[in-house]
Amino acid sequence: MTTLWSNPAQLHVYDHSWPHRAERALDELRDRLSGLPGAAVASYEHIGSTAVPGLSAKPNLDLQIRILPLPTDSTLCGQLEDLGYERARGARPDSPGVYRDIPRGSELVDDAVWEKSVFVHRPNRIILHVRRADSPWGRYTVWFRDWLRAHPDQRIRYESMKRRLSDENAGKTDYDDYTRAKTAFFDEVQADFERWAHQTRTSEQ
Repeated sequence: MTTLWSNPAQLHVYDHSWPHRAERALDELRDRLSGLPGAAVASYEHIGSTAVPGLSAKPNLDLQIRILPLPTDSTLCGQLEDLGYERARGARPDSPGVYRDIPRGSELVDDAVWEKSVFVHRPNRIILHVRRADSPWGRYTVWFRDWLRAHPDQRIRYESMKRRLSDENAGKTDYDDYTRAKTAFFDEVQADFERWAHQTRTSEQ
């Protein structure tokens, strides 16, 4: 039988404990980083598939901190290591999104905004993305999450694609190929969720 460990891209049915676990972890991170420059106005968010009710996902909680200035790796290591977080290095030398995000979307921005840090908490299955507050990727992750929450038909499409890719990547030692393959879906819907996010925020003002 295939196990989670022999198939890192294996999906699990949505678990209602995920948002509660994420909130506890975010509260801990908020308290720990409260003394850093920019922390008082930083955003602490549960992102990724585990943040979309009803969506099957790899059982890793994706958390995001958006802060400016972006703390150095050494600063973050000093703050987070005793909480059980370690700096992610990637499964491969070219693992995507470990030191910087791959530029995407409609915004024209300075190259420096794509810089980031990623930490993992292995026992708690947490992946922590620390991005600049002005990172387009930081906004896209929240917009994509909220767009999926608001569009069940797109959530179903996304899950169907993820299940196919999970099956195709069964037995691989990491999920880098699975992650890269999802890019096709993001490319297809990027303009849709950007437009929806702008319209929604305009109507709420």
